[in-house]
Amino acid sequence: RFGPGTHCGKCVARRPKPRSSQMDVDELVLRSKLRTRAVFQSGLSSDLLHSSFGLDARLPSVKRRKLLEERLKAAAAPPDAKAPAAESAQGPRGDQLAVFSAPAKSAAKPEAPAAGSASLAVLAVARKRREAKVPIPKWHAPWRLSAVISGHLGWVRSIAFDPSNEWFVTGSSDRTIKIWDLAKCSAGLEGGLRLTLTGHINAVRGLAVSERNPYMFSAGEDKKVMCWDLEYNKTIRHYHGHLSGVYSLALHPTLDILCTGGRDAVCRMWDIRTKHEIHVLGGHDGAVGSILTHAVDPQIVTGSYDSTIKAWDIIAGRPLYTLTHHKKAVRALARHPTEFSFASGAADNVKKWATRDGTFIKNLHGHRAVVNALAMNEDGVLASCADNGTMYLWDYASGYCFQRQETIVQPGSLDAEAGFFAAAFDKSGSRLVTCEADKTIKIWKEDEGATEESYPIDMESWRAYCLAPRK
Repeated sequence: RFGPGTHCGKCVARRPKPRSSQMDVDELVLRSKLRTRAVFQSGLSSDLLHSSFGLDARLPSVKRRKLLEERLKAAAAPPDAKAPAAESAQGPRGDQLAVFSAPAKSAAKPEAPAAGSASLAVLAVARKRREAKVPIPKWHAPWRLSAVISGHLGWVRSIAFDPSNEWFVTGSSDRTIKIWDLAKCSAGLEGGLRLTLTGHINAVRGLAVSERNPYMFSAGEDKKVMCWDLEYNKTIRHYHGHLSGVYSLALHPTLDILCTGGRDAVCRMWDIRTKHEIHVLGGHDGAVGSILTHAVDPQIVTGSYDSTIKAWDIIAGRPLYTLTHHKKAVRALARHPTEFSFASGAADNVKKWATRDGTFIKNLHGHRAVVNALAMNEDGVLASCADNGTMYLWDYASGYCFQRQETIVQPGSLDAEAGFFAAAFDKSGSRLVTCEADKTIKIWKEDEGATEESYPIDMESWRAYCLAPRK
């Protein structure tokens, strides 16, 4: 028997002996870094580098690490600074140990290019490639407030324009629909209000004017979807089927189809003439807040408060694709008048999409608010309007925000009533009409006196934004 702390002869014989020539882990990592950097900077083969940087194991560990660090600095230095290292590689002096053992075949190798010049060339190419990705924004004149229209007694929630661009219609939380003369309202003249229609018993959230028939359609939080005959100024059809309030409404551009969406989380397709329900497009988990229609597939695109966007096949009644990039409720959609693409707005940011297959194009960062409305004209100006009273104007092609504007509440209103609920450009694209929480309608126009010299594009900040790393 053996006492505590003692071992037998067999146990001691089986114990592995320490290897005195074994390098520690830090030294191995350092050598690996040295070889890797030299491979990419000089283009030498890995076998040659392994033999060139192999150190004599008989040297002390501390001295080996110090020599490796010196060799690493010499590999990254300019060619002139490498002369002493080359002399030491040719042969030792009398008072030095042989540290580097260069193989005989290294003499036949071609001279390696300078590491400093190679790295500078790589950086220059990378910089050119990154700068090539910076799009050049198109210059747009800033927009200024032109006129303020009062007449509603509640929040103004919806807007639509006449195809002839002579008048526009607004719906409000005061349960009325008002028709306004566009020319008189833009000039600030009296007599801009043409007509007031009543029939809803709750807020009017959606409006659309037909381009092929003398009809206007309205939808509200009272579950009603109504068709108005503009020749007689009265309702002629009701579309029953929604189980809760209706938040959005859109007309098909070529077919007699009406699309409505609301709190029941579905988009319903209606035959305008027969009032029959064609499809119930279900699949969203939240209220359908916005609808887009197109003449070609996908003919219907819906944005929902469940933060998703769906494109639909109107024949089969099934979704073609679902976009889940947004993290907040999608409250607004806007399509480009000529380009087959659209933009979506939510509380996280504004995104640009290709309509055909739902390909994500880019983010329009910066508008940190709940975006309630989006509007776009043929000149490529995208307006995003939020509930905190801020309006951002973007160059749609490049994503450059060329103007940030805050609305001004009318006298007698609270500062908390500064907010946008709806916005739309007129048919010419020269006037932007916004519906706001202070019960007013505001008309914005381009500043005719602005030039590229007086209102230049800030290319320095735009380039820094484009080249900044993204999370």
